[in-house]
Amino acid sequence: EAAGEAEVRLLLQEARESIEAARSYRRELQQRLRGLHQAREQIKDSATLTRDVLEQHFSDLKGTLKKLLDERLTSLLQEVDVIEQESIKPLDECQKLIEHGVSTADDLLREGESAVDGDVGQQNEKLCNFTKKALHIQLDSLPEVPSLVDVPCLSAQLDDCLLTILKNQIFRHGTVASRPPVQLEEFVEKPGGILVRWCKVDDDFIPQDYRLQYRKSTASHFEDVYVGSETEFMVLHIDPNVDYQFRVCARGDGRQEWSPWSVPQSGRTTLVPHEWTAGLEGYSLSSRRNIALRNDSQSCGVLYSKAPTYFCGQTLTFRQTVGQPDRRDSLGVCVEQRNGDDSLQRDKAVCISTNGAVFVNGKEMTNQLPAVTSGSTVTFDMEVVQLGPCSNEGGNFKLRVTISSNNREVVFDWVLDQCCGSLYFGCSFSYPGWKVLVF
Repeated sequence: EAAGEAEVRLLLQEARESIEAARSYRRELQQRLRGLHQAREQIKDSATLTRDVLEQHFSDLKGTLKKLLDERLTSLLQEVDVIEQESIKPLDECQKLIEHGVSTADDLLREGESAVDGDVGQQNEKLCNFTKKALHIQLDSLPEVPSLVDVPCLSAQLDDCLLTILKNQIFRHGTVASRPPVQLEEFVEKPGGILVRWCKVDDDFIPQDYRLQYRKSTASHFEDVYVGSETEFMVLHIDPNVDYQFRVCARGDGRQEWSPWSVPQSGRTTLVPHEWTAGLEGYSLSSRRNIALRNDSQSCGVLYSKAPTYFCGQTLTFRQTVGQPDRRDSLGVCVEQRNGDDSLQRDKAVCISTNGAVFVNGKEMTNQLPAVTSGSTVTFDMEVVQLGPCSNEGGNFKLRVTISSNNREVVFDWVLDQCCGSLYFGCSFSYPGWKVLVF
């Protein structure tokens, strides 16, 4: 009986496992069905959009071509009018001259006939006057009338090869692509931002520039956020826990037109943006509080982040505009805020000075980085290396820190006496003119 019960339990267990496997199999199939549905919808939606774009483009093209042809026809007709008027004008003047001569000859004929047939007593005087008048008119002088070969004969020269050229151009105009040459590859969450990466998927396509656009999921229009030759871009001013849509296209080498857009993809960040603490005398902040400007105030101290928003495993980046440097200047991270200090060159903090010196818990390291320059970036990367039991009461704790500046970096271990899941960041400058963006 015991053997029978064990066999039943085994069969029940196998049955339950088979049922769970069937459920899992069904979920996977349903997920694939949803994927097929999305793929089908993407094909249909993109085909509908492509049809609309093609119809609109060729409609606009036909309208433009008709307008251009009408303008050219009007121009040629005006040219015919001008040539006709300019050519007929001298003929009209010659006609007036001949008609005036005919009228004069008619008058002269009547006067001559009257003189010949007139009274004998007055005949001599009339004949004398007529003869003088005839000599004055110069009856042997005739206006010159141009021959037909010397006057314009208008015609239109219409080259039929234009139709051939247009036909060839029209038949080559436009293409339909089934896949864009570039696609979005990866979204990396950043505090208040998303690092977007893309890649080329067409081996025959040689990109010159890329164009990245984004929009909130609730917005209707995309807007440009980056145009350049890089294949990644940090999109800042992203609201946490809000979906954004991204798309990218490229421009081929030596071409003016952009390629088709990639398939739009959604990205979001769950990380709140880095912010400086407001209200510290000596520093002015931007509206988003991610940029701090050292003002002309004589007060000096450390400007800290609003909260410990830097977590190990992330990259913390400072980008600055430089002012007059001082050896006590600092950019870095710390375990806690501490009022009264004028620099992060203290315990429980790591930082870099504006002259490139690196400090760990207030001690200067032998290794040194290049001096901070305007527009350059300083980055902090940290990973946890635990040296012993860690509890709420503390314990040996080590962070491996990498600080990079101007294409050089230093790597060291930062030993702390307590666990630190998150850290504050801060800066201090003795002189005005320094401006720091943190992301």
